[in-house]
Amino acid sequence: MGDVLAGIQATWEFETDSVLIRFERGIRTPKLFSALRERRIPHEALTSVTLSPGKRGTVVLHAVPRPGTDPLMEAAAGQLKEGCDPYRLVLPAERETLAEYYADELRALLGPDADKPAERYAVAAPEAPLNFKAYDGKASFDGSHVSFRWFWTGASSAKWKAGDQSFPVTELSGVEWRSPEVFDGYLRLLGRGAGSGPDSGDAVPQPAQADQDPAAVVFGLGYGPVHESLPFAAAVLESVRNADTAPAPAVRPGRRDPADIAERIRHLGELHGAGLVTDEEFSTKKSQLLAEL
Repeated sequence: MGDVLAGIQATWEFETDSVLIRFERGIRTPKLFSALRERRIPHEALTSVTLSPGKRGTVVLHAVPRPGTDPLMEAAAGQLKEGCDPYRLVLPAERETLAEYYADELRALLGPDADKPAERYAVAAPEAPLNFKAYDGKASFDGSHVSFRWFWTGASSAKWKAGDQSFPVTELSGVEWRSPEVFDGYLRLLGRGAGSGPDSGDAVPQPAQADQDPAAVVFGLGYGPVHESLPFAAAVLESVRNADTAPAPAVRPGRRDPADIAERIRHLGELHGAGLVTDEEFSTKKSQLLAEL
């Protein structure tokens, strides 16, 4: 087709094999759209196309993605607000006839498997490296490892005992994202089997509460916003899907900053003094920290 349909917050460019969505920048544009910038949606990634009345004199062209084609939507798991759905193009009502034309054109290009879940991702996730600040730590992803570095002001004693974490994507089976716009939002890494560990392929049961789980970071007011944590979750999910199924050897971090080790030993001592860490736990963890120098 090669034509362009400009909406209120995005522009759709219709190509021979895909739709290129370019998101506009502005104070009224959802931050998620601004973070995504643009997305290429192959026709094979769509299951249906609808056109319906919108709010305040608008119409909405909605290209519905097939389950399993987009890691962003898979990670969101239906939690995105309607206005933040990147597959919705809002247009002035006077463009309804033109929008109906493009809707018909797209419907004609849907493949025979449009009503079936996809076996592979067809839409690319945001590219690594990515990072964001959660309430209890900083989450980073370099394309092969997910790392959590705990904040002493927010992390639980359980996470401080466990220490900073690094998870190879080859040891993960998925990501669980609970929107920061609801109560108790978090991002949790799911290990292969019953649980996960940063340096072990063993199945370890995960704590029920995310604030006690070293494989999770928790959100809060102003922490882990949708436009930062959801693209992060999608990128990890795509890498997990693309990773080899065979477990990879554990990759241990390099030498740590001595000042960082000293700070963690100091905090560990505070936990010990407060009775939150036993003598044995204090001695063991201190030895582990000193061994990282």
